[in-house]
Amino acid sequence: MLRTLVNVFKIPDLRNKILFTVALLCIYRIGFHIPVPGFDQGKILKVDEDRDDDDPVGKVAAYLQMFSGGRMDQSSLFGLGIMPYISASIILMLLGEIVPTLRKLRQEGATGYKKIQEYTRYLTVPLCIIQSMMMIKVMGAFTYAGLERQALFMGVLGMTAGTLFLMWLGEQIDEYGIGNGISLIIMAGIVARMPWAIGWVWSHAEMRVGAGEGSYGPGTIAVLIGGFIFVVAGAILITQGQRRIPIQQAKQMRGRRMYGGQRHYLPLRINHGGVMPIIFASSLMMFPSVIFQQIARIPGIRESQLWSDIVLRISDAFNRSSGFTYNLIFILLIFLFAYFWTTVQFQPKEMAKRLRDAGSFIPGLRPGHRTAEYLERVMIRITYYGAAFLSFIAVVPSVITQLLGVDYRVSMFLGGTGLLIVVSVSLDIVQRVEANLIMRNYEGFSDSGRIKGAHS
Repeated sequence: MLRTLVNVFKIPDLRNKILFTVALLCIYRIGFHIPVPGFDQGKILKVDEDRDDDDPVGKVAAYLQMFSGGRMDQSSLFGLGIMPYISASIILMLLGEIVPTLRKLRQEGATGYKKIQEYTRYLTVPLCIIQSMMMIKVMGAFTYAGLERQALFMGVLGMTAGTLFLMWLGEQIDEYGIGNGISLIIMAGIVARMPWAIGWVWSHAEMRVGAGEGSYGPGTIAVLIGGFIFVVAGAILITQGQRRIPIQQAKQMRGRRMYGGQRHYLPLRINHGGVMPIIFASSLMMFPSVIFQQIARIPGIRESQLWSDIVLRISDAFNRSSGFTYNLIFILLIFLFAYFWTTVQFQPKEMAKRLRDAGSFIPGLRPGHRTAEYLERVMIRITYYGAAFLSFIAVVPSVITQLLGVDYRVSMFLGGTGLLIVVSVSLDIVQRVEANLIMRNYEGFSDSGRIKGAHS
């Protein structure tokens, strides 16, 4: 391993890419220490310390902090993170299945991709303005007296510019660095919060049996460490897992020679949707409890004991602390979005058509319609296992919190969505670095050869 790391920095091109990527990520983290003018940072810090994370609003804030990498105790220029850009990308990708113009652009290759990227940048701006105005409204009580309008203008302008700058950083990493820039920015935001989670456990640890309330004994810490290792190993397995479909290339006579006839494989990822099903499901689960709490405050409903109890019961059902009800709905949504995302991304008819045009076929199946049906059936089956694992990963933080009494902000960073994102992006970086090493006749990270996906 040490020799491989030395070889990485022996290659000037690879070394420059890594150093360039690290430098841009450092700039990204520096931006979180630049506050938006017009806000009293001391008041924001006090409210953040007193915030109840079991409250629906606190849950939303904690979830957004994990992906942005920032903190709600400072109104940072990068407070929105890169999420508006991701939201714009998701919206255009879904519209690509409905709007014929976007669908045609997706089929044009690199030219169409650049045009869709341009539309994504344009859509990011109004999303940034809307989200920054919502955030400024929440922090409106912390503005300095007489600077309300200036704080609103500077906040919207600063946060929008911050997100656009992060978008530009991601594109620079894509072009001149190594790895996917947007994914690296998200991972950096999550990793930046992990030392806080580890420090929290350390400060509340008591190395004796029968630790008091609010403290973590040896058994709790051992379960946290074991769960962390298990989730990391499972995340690697499900990220690399593949279902390999045998493909036979047809033989062709050209002159007096026979060409083709090779046998290769078509890899289908078990977790085709990545972390997107969890992100979609988490986004939906954040808002019902907040909405129903606001409905319960409507004068007509608040004055009626019956309706007030019904609305509050529904709100509690969507709260993380409700346990079974919350996790059951969460799992159902993950399965729903896993199949939805696979349907949007995986096109068996197009894949069958490309195989037929390339002169390849699946042994025992006729090219065309039968091949498309087979690919769709296989993908439906393996998506079930991928969604089941994602569901398990997603409910691990809630289970740990309820059974062991661990703070949810800690369990969320030692397992669940954040850890899955970190593992997936880290594997992608390792594979890219290893590909550069092998291309230049150096050994990879594994002594047994290049890191490959597990297959069934």
